[in-house]
Amino acid sequence: MATPVALEVSPSRAGARMSRARRREALAGYLLLLPWAIGFLLFVAGPLVASAALSFTAFDVARPPRFVGLENYVNAFTSDDRFLSSLQLTFVYAVVSVPLALFGSLLLALLLNQRLRGTSLYRTFFFLPSLTPAVAVAILWTWLLQPDVGLVNYLLSLVGITGPKWLGSTEWAMPSLIVIALWTGIGGNRMMIFLAGLQGVPQELYDAADIDGAGAVQKFRHITLPMISPTMFFNLVLGIIAALKVFTVAFIATQGGPAFSTWFIALHIWSQAFKYLEMGYASALAWIFTLILLLLTVAQFRLSRHWVYYEGEDSR
Repeated sequence: MATPVALEVSPSRAGARMSRARRREALAGYLLLLPWAIGFLLFVAGPLVASAALSFTAFDVARPPRFVGLENYVNAFTSDDRFLSSLQLTFVYAVVSVPLALFGSLLLALLLNQRLRGTSLYRTFFFLPSLTPAVAVAILWTWLLQPDVGLVNYLLSLVGITGPKWLGSTEWAMPSLIVIALWTGIGGNRMMIFLAGLQGVPQELYDAADIDGAGAVQKFRHITLPMISPTMFFNLVLGIIAALKVFTVAFIATQGGPAFSTWFIALHIWSQAFKYLEMGYASALAWIFTLILLLLTVAQFRLSRHWVYYEGEDSR
């Protein structure tokens, strides 16, 4: 008679033990997530909510916020002469710098994927600039591009060329910032992601192409590019977002000048918030810029259906 009792009780006890184990595991997981959750609430979600609320107020820190409705958003497009021009300059910077950085990083990754002697050393060499802090990069290039005693103009003088004022010139300030961005943008994480994508292309595809008599260009166009298109899309999305948020290099190297020729949208938002203490208006500008970034990202995902190939999908 003891055996049937044992058979009835043991599954429930096993289930109870399993349940307690799962509860302990879940509790441990929540405890491990707790620091991140607190940090997210305090430093991300909280400021986001506060910024959204402040964007509908006039708030200069010294006095309590005063509700003004959509006035800040309307003023951005009707009364602020610098808002649209700063957006335009930011997009020009992104349109030029992102494709160049992507192309340069892909080219470097292709070279480093050739299994040549010393490849690890070359990878380290090309990765090093991305480890340099942005402030240090900006100061370094400010010295290099100094018109009178800078190294760049000195090297140009050796071949008989008089260098421009670079960061002090309205014509050359933007190209100078793009060059500085490319110094850290080509290589680094972007190159390593491309390299990982290239090494994930199955060798069998290249072997089959060799049998069919395909050349290097044909293999790159019909095998390599489609297979690394998800990697390219990932780098493109992150690159555009990073370029549109450009701030540090312009703040350190040019302060938005000369004559507002490098007055990017992030500088404009910062100046409204911390220079003129227009916290409500700056919050509205930040949310307009956030919506623009969101729309651009959604558009990129929609367009990616036409050129990004995901292995195993038949939707293309």
